[in-house]
Amino acid sequence: MKDYIVRATAAGAQIRAFAATTRNLVEEARIAHNTSPVMTAALGRLLTAGTMMGTMLKNERDLLTLQIRGEGPGKGLTVTADSRGRVKGYPLVPDVILPANSRGKLDVAGAMGPGTLSVIRDMGLKEPYVGQTPLQTGEIAEDLTYYFAASEQVPSSVGLGVLMERNNTVKQAGGFIIQLMPYTEESVIARLEENLSQVSSVTTMLEQGNTPEQILEILLEGLEVEFTETVETGFYCDCSKSRVEKALISIGEAQLQEMIDEDEEIEVNCQFCNKHYRFSVEELRSLHTKAKKAKS
Repeated sequence: MKDYIVRATAAGAQIRAFAATTRNLVEEARIAHNTSPVMTAALGRLLTAGTMMGTMLKNERDLLTLQIRGEGPGKGLTVTADSRGRVKGYPLVPDVILPANSRGKLDVAGAMGPGTLSVIRDMGLKEPYVGQTPLQTGEIAEDLTYYFAASEQVPSSVGLGVLMERNNTVKQAGGFIIQLMPYTEESVIARLEENLSQVSSVTTMLEQGNTPEQILEILLEGLEVEFTETVETGFYCDCSKSRVEKALISIGEAQLQEMIDEDEEIEVNCQFCNKHYRFSVEELRSLHTKAKKAKS
């Protein structure tokens, strides 16, 4: 199955909802960063949330960044998404190994530890919008639920899940975000709460063969779901050698000259996708010339 997101409304537009299946993109991120199972789960959850939240952006050039910084051994995660379902991300420490938590699950909360969640929306203005809340559990879904209520005053329910195979590849990944509009009736809230209380987990629903559409039909049963959009999603990094060249030129003549004086090729690594770009001494000299011209 391709990775994709569905958007929907329910109860006469009193509810807006998103659901996604993201197994392929989470597996691609796992391969790119060679993550341990617990860090695959942590990064996969944040990637899934990021790509759904990215589709909430209004303009094509808007960008969303989700950042977790914690005191646990995983240190943190960064994910960036756009409005077209493209998402990328990386863990600060990819190889954390922890025993299972008390429920026998991957201990994402233990990997993150106490910390903060930041949501940064770059909408082309002078300054991006930044919202920040303390991590509530470190499990990511609960932290985003708290963020929406505390920072954006939007009552929400967020579910995220990553299920691993025995060989540590990704078996299932996906999630949902359900949000209440300010005018939502109490009877609608009560029905939604009842529906949510009967759901075990996102990965259980995916393992049972449910599509994102069917997941929302389960969560919003009796609330007249209307699907409004389907968006393909995938792990996408827009890095390239030319972009890295521009970054190197921007550091200035002096630092480029230091690299040239060492008389060895350099390697630049993209944090988001782990691609490596090599530059020979001759290429560095060419960039030095360009930096000199840019200065003048």
